Amino acid sequence: MALLLIGAMTANARTAERRGPLRVSDNGRYLQYADGRPFFWLGDTAWELFHRLDRDEADLYIADRAAKGYTVIQAVALAELDGLDTPNAYGYRPLIDRDPSRPDTREGGSNDYWDHVDYIVDKIGEAGMYVGLLPTWGDKWNDANAVFDERNAEEYGRFIAERYRDCNVIWILGGDRNPDDDRKRAVVRAMARGIRSVDRDNLITFHPTGWRGSEEWFHDEEWLSFNSRQNGHTPRYQSYHNTLVDYRRAPAKPVVDIEPLYEDHPLEFRPDDEGHSTAADVRRALYWDVFNGSCGVTYGHHSVWQMYDPDKGRAPVNRPLMPWRDALDRPAATQAGYLRRLIESRPYLTRIPAPDFIIPHEVASAIPGGNGRYRLTATMDSEGSYAMVYVPCGRAFSVRGDMLKAKKITVWWFCPRTGEAKKIGAALNHGGPLTFTPPAANESDDMVLVLDDAARKYPVPGKRSMY
Repeated sequence: MALLLIGAMTANARTAERRGPLRVSDNGRYLQYADGRPFFWLGDTAWELFHRLDRDEADLYIADRAAKGYTVIQAVALAELDGLDTPNAYGYRPLIDRDPSRPDTREGGSNDYWDHVDYIVDKIGEAGMYVGLLPTWGDKWNDANAVFDERNAEEYGRFIAERYRDCNVIWILGGDRNPDDDRKRAVVRAMARGIRSVDRDNLITFHPTGWRGSEEWFHDEEWLSFNSRQNGHTPRYQSYHNTLVDYRRAPAKPVVDIEPLYEDHPLEFRPDDEGHSTAADVRRALYWDVFNGSCGVTYGHHSVWQMYDPDKGRAPVNRPLMPWRDALDRPAATQAGYLRRLIESRPYLTRIPAPDFIIPHEVASAIPGGNGRYRLTATMDSEGSYAMVYVPCGRAFSVRGDMLKAKKITVWWFCPRTGEAKKIGAALNHGGPLTFTPPAANESDDMVLVLDDAARKYPVPGKRSMY
C-alpha cells in the first residue's frame, strides 16, 4: 500500500500538465480529445527510452519528435533489452528481486528508476504528446523466464496505473508477444484488471507480434478500447490489408498499426536477401494503413527503438545502420508528419476506407496492384465531399465518379516526400470513370491524388488543419 501512495502523490503533483484522457469517437472508428477534437495517432517507437537514455538525451529526443508533429511516444517501463537486470542511465533497476509486486521506489524525486520514468512521462506531456506506455515487454509474462503471474500482474497494474493515471497516457499491454494459451491470457487480463481498478478513463490496447492484431483474443472485452496491429517489417501490401479487415469488424472499434515497417530495418528480418528498408518502403506502409481505416499510425526507426549508441558499448540488435541521434532526421521521420497534416486538412470523423473507389484494370495486378509494393489504396469522406488515392508508382488509373457527390471537382497532387500540394485545376464529374496519370509516369515516385468538392473550398491539402 505504501508504494501505491507514493505513486499517487507523484501523479497528483503532475495533474496541471494533463490534457485529459482521450476517448473513442461516437462512430467507434477514431480517437478524440476530451473536448471532441479529432486525435490523429502519430506514434514514434522508442521502446528503450526509459531504460537507456539519460535526461539530457530524453529531452533531445522528445523535443525532436514534438517538432515533427508526433502525438504519441511508445515506450516500455520494463524494457525488452535486459530491462530487469541492466540498470538505467543512473544505475537504477525497476524491481526488487525481479518481483513485479515490489517496484523499487524510494523517497525523493531523483532516487530510483521510477523517478526517471516520471521525468520522461512529464516531459512528453509538457510537449503536448501522449505516452503509449507499455507496462512491460512481453517476454516478462510470456517467455520461459517470465516473472509475471496472474496475481502479481494485477498488483503491478494497480501500481503503474496509480502512478501515471493523471498523466497523458495510453496503456499498451502485450509487448510483442501473443497470449496463445489460457495462462497467458489470464495474465494479460489481470494486468488490465489492475489498471482499470484505479484508472477508468485512459485508453487501453494490446501490442501483438508481427502480422497479428489484438482483436484475435480481446476484441469483445470491455477493457480493450481499440485494436492495435503489428503489421510487421514487410514492404508488401499483403499484411497491411489486415488493417481494413479489422476496421470492418463488429462491433466497431478503432484500429491502429502500432508497429509497421521501420525505416532502415532489415526487410522481413532477412538483410542478406532483402537488404534494409528505405523511406519509400515506410511511406507505403503508413499510407496503406491510414487509407485502410487506421485511426493513425506509428513510425519507427531501427536505431531509435533500441537507442543504439556504439560509443556506450551497446551491442547492435539486427544490424542498425547508425546511432540513434543520427537516425532522428531520417527522411520518413519527417514525412510521417506530412501524412498527419494531409488527413487533418479534410473532414476527419466521416473519413472511410474506399477500396471500391479504384476501378480495377483488366490486369488487376497492375491496378489496384495486388499484394506487392505498388498497391493503390483510397480513402474518402462518407458524404462524398472528397477522396484521396495513394499511388505508389506512376501508372494511369481510373476512379468511380459516382462515389463523389460533387458535379465540379478540384484536383490536386500531394507529394508524400515533400508535403507539398499542386493544384491541377477543376474537372466536371458526370458520374462515370475519371482517369488520372501521376506526374512521374512509369516511375516509382509515390503521390496522393486529392479530389475535392469544389463548392466546399477546402484548404490546400496538408497545409492547414480543419481542427
